[in-house]
Amino acid sequence: MEEREKLKSRLGFILLSAGCAIGIGNVWKFPYTAGQGGGGAFVLFYLLFLIILGLPIMTMEFAVGRASQKSPVKAYHALEKPGQKWHIHGIITLIGCYLLMMFYTTVTGWMLHYFYMTVTGQFQGLDADGVSGQFTTMLSKPLTMGFWMVVVVCAGVFVCSRGLQNGLEKVTKVMMTSLLIIMIILAVNSFFMDGAKEGLAFYLIPDFERMKQIGIAKTITGAMNQAFFTLSLGIGAMAILGSYIGKERSLLGESVNIAILDTFVAITSGLIIFPACFTFHVDQTSGPSLIFITLPNIFNHIPLGRLWGSLFFLFMFFAAFSTILAVFENIISCGMELTGCSRQKSCAVNLVLIIVLSLPCVLGYNVWNWKGFSIFGGSVLDLEDFLVSNLFLPLGSLVYLLFCTSRYGWGWKNYTTEANTGKGLKIKNWMRGYITYILPLIVLFIFGFGIYDKFFTN
Repeated sequence: MEEREKLKSRLGFILLSAGCAIGIGNVWKFPYTAGQGGGGAFVLFYLLFLIILGLPIMTMEFAVGRASQKSPVKAYHALEKPGQKWHIHGIITLIGCYLLMMFYTTVTGWMLHYFYMTVTGQFQGLDADGVSGQFTTMLSKPLTMGFWMVVVVCAGVFVCSRGLQNGLEKVTKVMMTSLLIIMIILAVNSFFMDGAKEGLAFYLIPDFERMKQIGIAKTITGAMNQAFFTLSLGIGAMAILGSYIGKERSLLGESVNIAILDTFVAITSGLIIFPACFTFHVDQTSGPSLIFITLPNIFNHIPLGRLWGSLFFLFMFFAAFSTILAVFENIISCGMELTGCSRQKSCAVNLVLIIVLSLPCVLGYNVWNWKGFSIFGGSVLDLEDFLVSNLFLPLGSLVYLLFCTSRYGWGWKNYTTEANTGKGLKIKNWMRGYITYILPLIVLFIFGFGIYDKFFTN
């Protein structure tokens, strides 16, 4: 039997895992949600939920991967008792990964396209309507979006085809280090803007009055959702990375390091964005409008704006591409274990498959954008995002949770033995009641709230 590949270093594992967790939502959702939810008050709740929600489930994914030494599609086979059906979830995680990539590759392509346009000065001289029009124009051109999507997929598959250490780990180390350096440079630059004081105060100082205006329950629920979804748990992307490490370190300690990096990126994104928004008196919007309309307008009006804009979109590309690399690795590894084929063959097949599966998202903004036609009130991307965020992530996390705590699954003892092996923070037995009985209810609440919010609120 061929020996399983291993990551070369602990740093590689932490950066890979953090790269998987760090994504577009850290930048275009967290700062806005935090600002509207009372600034520092929201951040406090976010950190609390990150500790009590995200960390336990992350250790479970890592534990399943490390104990089984297999990809998610085969991990349950190695750990479940004879006759059990937990392994069905392994296939579901693979479907979830494909579904995530069906729109994430397109959005990452947007980042690359905007980096190219900023570097080449195509925003210079445009007024606000002109900048806004660039985004609309991009969405209307299937060839433009398709080209950048294909570039992203080819780049991701190429990195993974180079192997675990020489491809994925080596590239991620460089990319994540660059991402952190770029973020710090952009944040420091923002501190010197005229509106920095007001922007940072709005963002960081706890304002419980503003929190009351938004609604305390809504703010707390928002913090809970952000903490849960930010770590990309439930679709096996962390489990595969767990299968590539040794037992020198406990999994709770490593999970804490990853969560700290993820939180640093999320909070620093706000340090970049809010001073700029307050300096130029623009709304602190969320989502694509923030990234592709508001910020390019701001970069157009500041000294060296082309440089800062280029760095920002490079940072955004790195944030998105780091997630793509981790999920691609999971998909490719699952393909290898399901079929027994080589890494190169799995890469070749998935190159074609992911490009084809990504086309509906590209075409949903133009060729398939028929008047009066929408899916669940939105685009193809909205549907795919809803399925991943509101179904696959929470329900997948619930399965990992039940598998690791229930006597009908792997069980608490096996889980904690694996998670606590090595140096570092340990999971204590006094946590068992909370993790076994309360945490599943919280995850179910998040799932139910997501469904309610989608279909029963305006």
